[in-house]
Amino acid sequence: MKIRDRKIVIINQAVNYLTIGICNEFAIRFEDVSLLTGSIHAQGEELNKKIEVKYINKWQEEHGIGKFLIYLKALCKIYFLLRTKYRKHEVFFISVPPMAYLLNLIVPNKFSMIIWDVYPDVFKITGMQEKHIIYRIWAKLNNFSFRKAFRLFTIGERMADLLSVYVAREKIIIQPIWSIFQENHKIDKRENPFVKQHKLEGKFIVQYSGNIGLTHNVEALLDVAKCMTDYPNIVFQIIGRGPRKKVLEKRVEEEDIPNCQFLPFQSDNMFPYSLSAADLGVVILDEITSKGSVPSKSYNLMSFGIPALYIATKDSELYEYCKVYKHAECFEKKEMNKIINYILSLSNNHNLYNDYAVNALKASYNFKRDNAGKIVLKYLNSKVI
Repeated sequence: MKIRDRKIVIINQAVNYLTIGICNEFAIRFEDVSLLTGSIHAQGEELNKKIEVKYINKWQEEHGIGKFLIYLKALCKIYFLLRTKYRKHEVFFISVPPMAYLLNLIVPNKFSMIIWDVYPDVFKITGMQEKHIIYRIWAKLNNFSFRKAFRLFTIGERMADLLSVYVAREKIIIQPIWSIFQENHKIDKRENPFVKQHKLEGKFIVQYSGNIGLTHNVEALLDVAKCMTDYPNIVFQIIGRGPRKKVLEKRVEEEDIPNCQFLPFQSDNMFPYSLSAADLGVVILDEITSKGSVPSKSYNLMSFGIPALYIATKDSELYEYCKVYKHAECFEKKEMNKIINYILSLSNNHNLYNDYAVNALKASYNFKRDNAGKIVLKYLNSKVI
């Protein structure tokens, strides 16, 4: 029997497969579910047609003041709609605009949120100190906002540690997310059109695929590539876009790093092929912020049984994953020799590589689509494990 006496609106300015999964699970249990968003990017799962969609301004790839203005415009629209159309709805906030969850301080709705990136801590990557006025104000607002939240979710123990600076640990509900891919459909390199198109036959491919922004520190991978130019069978591939991409491309050209290849984001149709091409997937977080984030690419690599190289700090969620699942290794960027030795070991030792690959696939079973249902069950009953 569906819940008929409660209405819920899910808010995310840029909806992806994770938000769609959560929305669809709410639609199983609630008669009245709405989605407030700027765009919907479906990957493998379509949004339930019974969910009402209300569009605000679209999130766009901007930087600096441009991004702030896009967020601010969305924030104003969200506030207006929560005061009018959705004034009687429960609210479940996800992701962007990143300050929108603070609206629970000024709207009467029962308000919950899932935190994937911890603000204002993320601002440290820009050099902002904790004593900065913006940092101090946002941190203080977090204290009030998180305490007031009906449900407060995050995706792992280390991120819960970070959030516990702002709210009692027992208030935080931990629930991992999941991969785009629910099955291991990795394509053999001999049949992979992506490999053929980019002439990668016979190469050991170390692949970073994702945003190339301030928090991703992709420069660290160039440092590794530069140290490994004597291994022509190893290719370092960087796929994606972002404010740092042109700078990195210029560095590769100026410093003559021939084993490094840049490619644009791949289409949804090509993505399974580009991911399948990777022998070693790379996930990088800046040391200042690595405790407060887990990129979704981590789970996609697991789902295809691809070993990973994590470049992050020892207090990160990624490091915990390595200890638990034995599917990857996590190093700080200063541990250059260890990173190089790890890559060489996997490229030269088939049995060792296979051990990591098998463990990656086993790890993926902890990050399946049914985790979306667990989020909703914990929303309805916080004691559900």
